[in-house]
Amino acid sequence: MKKIHTIAVLASSAVLAGVAIVSCTSFSSGPDNGTGGSTGMGTGGETSGGTGGVPDTTGAGGAPDTGTGGSTTGSGGSTTGTGGATGATGGRTGSGGAAGATAGTGGATGAGGAVANTNLPCDILNAAGNTCVAAHSTTRQLYSKYTGPLYQVCKGATQAGPNACLGGAASMMDIPQLNGYANASVQDMFCAGAVCSIYTIYDQSGNGNLLRPSPRGGNGGANNPAIATALKLNINGHPVYGVYIRRGQGYRAGCTGCAIVTPKGTATGDQPETEYMVTSQSNLINGCCFDYGNAETTSNDDGNGTMEAVYFGGGVAWDLGAEGGRVSSQVPTPNPWVEADLENGLFAGFSTTNPSNTQTILSNTALHFNYVTAVVVGDSCTGVAGCGSSPTAKAGGRFAIYGGDATSTSTLKTMYDGIRPTLNGYVPMKKQGSIILGTGGDNSNQSEGYWYEGVMASGAASAATINSIQSSIAAAKYGQ
Repeated sequence: MKKIHTIAVLASSAVLAGVAIVSCTSFSSGPDNGTGGSTGMGTGGETSGGTGGVPDTTGAGGAPDTGTGGSTTGSGGSTTGTGGATGATGGRTGSGGAAGATAGTGGATGAGGAVANTNLPCDILNAAGNTCVAAHSTTRQLYSKYTGPLYQVCKGATQAGPNACLGGAASMMDIPQLNGYANASVQDMFCAGAVCSIYTIYDQSGNGNLLRPSPRGGNGGANNPAIATALKLNINGHPVYGVYIRRGQGYRAGCTGCAIVTPKGTATGDQPETEYMVTSQSNLINGCCFDYGNAETTSNDDGNGTMEAVYFGGGVAWDLGAEGGRVSSQVPTPNPWVEADLENGLFAGFSTTNPSNTQTILSNTALHFNYVTAVVVGDSCTGVAGCGSSPTAKAGGRFAIYGGDATSTSTLKTMYDGIRPTLNGYVPMKKQGSIILGTGGDNSNQSEGYWYEGVMASGAASAATINSIQSSIAAAKYGQ
């Protein structure tokens, strides 16, 4: 996507429990084997107060006639058994005290471990036949089978590009998940008193398409990593960190010079795909281009149809949604739309009435939410008779755009579902399969925005599948 020099702010809105020790009065004042006095009232030795409750141990009695017996109550087994991953057994049964002691009680039955959430976005997509090929998030688990860290921070000095962390292994820390959410306390402890950056965002799909700061591209220098503490939020009561992309920052996988040079599983050519991200209306800068999705492996503008990414913003210099009005410094509260970045055009849809890449698409309405679900589905016309030869739904290819409030279980709005642009190069598509976050396909890096999670999957997912994903996102409880 070619660099646009005019930028403007889009919006700035809301955002071992202790064991009680019983003090027992001792009647013993002599050595271990104290004897009774002449009147039979002498006190026993120190061992005369034997302790019961220790498994298989007998409390020692006092001296004949005068010693104190074992303790009255033996200690039971451990109070609470530890739960297992899916259902645990109780604690060990305690052994009773020996003679003179009351039998100890057994431990309580342990609680079972939490049941894995199998209704996560990648689970839904896989079950629908739309294999999850890339899944990234700094906030939460997106695939029930993924148990690794969500991202990695770098403490101290950084530089631009994929090898951003200058301090070596000692300055890096993986941020694990805890009960399905990022364990931000690990980051807080590691980064205390220092500046930390988000160095790596791990791929939860199993394909290894991890994101690192982008190398230089055709329209932007190498990118710096985002500041790790710049976007703190709650998600279902868990404090976590999102990614606040600023100008000159952005991430990429699968390109010449990337940490991961060859992408795995992502769509190429005219193959169909489904992509979504969770983003926000807050602090958007209308430069090119706040994207997540499929782009060129060359990091250059390789022409129309060589990328397909989901975009959120004011359209920069291209399409507009229903509200219209080009974003500028004179329009402080403009309208952000979900659009498809297909290279050399941000498309809010397409109309053959006045074919161009600067249309106003009336079905595509602005989304003024602090948490936004933005979806692009790219269908294929390969194998369809007349593919690319006619502006009809089948022969002309298809793409669809959906969007809505990420905290609502309501059905996402279909912003557009129809033919691809009839301009040269968009049918059939020529996708290359690189993965971008926060930049355009040629590394145009003059946009800003909030980002929380994103997934890429194979095939064109149905509207029903898309709305099942939306229900899963809403259940995550962003901002709560």
